[in-house]
Amino acid sequence: MKLDRILPFAKKLLEKAIPSGAVAVDATLGNGHDALFIAELVGPSGKVYGFDVQEEAIRNSRERLEKQGLANRVTFFHAGHEQLYKLIPDEHHGKVSAAIFNLGYLPGSDKSIVTKPETTISAIQQLLEIMVPEGIIILVIYHGHDEGAVERDALLTYCQEIDQKKAHVLVYQFINQQNNPPFIVAIEKR
Repeated sequence: MKLDRILPFAKKLLEKAIPSGAVAVDATLGNGHDALFIAELVGPSGKVYGFDVQEEAIRNSRERLEKQGLANRVTFFHAGHEQLYKLIPDEHHGKVSAAIFNLGYLPGSDKSIVTKPETTISAIQQLLEIMVPEGIIILVIYHGHDEGAVERDALLTYCQEIDQKKAHVLVYQFINQQNNPPFIVAIEKR
């Protein structure tokens, strides 16, 4: 298949947006896969800020990064991503190159704990304030559950209303697949 699947496409966007030495955000740590990938991209002089509301996600992510010797590149916050503006140090405001969200619930965990549209939208708004021009926010939207469909609809409405003078917004989605496959909304700050 020549078309990139969803997660490889997200990684390509991150690679384009995150140079060595950059500051980046994993807004939903999950099991640490994105945090590890981003930590490799930022290199030894870069910084990653990782957020999750579940202690299990923090633990899983920290362990994954420690095994690769990269945990020192990541600051973990046991907090919702809607708190990123106040938790990311002021010295990094205006320097964030990229952020990724994997929305929905932590795989293999309590499916009743899900991301919420109001906190995700708040985090997007905050990121647009503290990102560099051409910084990219990637939303991987898993909408195959009730709350995921609610969040999908709210995010699509919000993103369609972002002023085109402030950001470019892209939807990357396979439209002929069954079972509500995830898709990407990418927001590039102008």
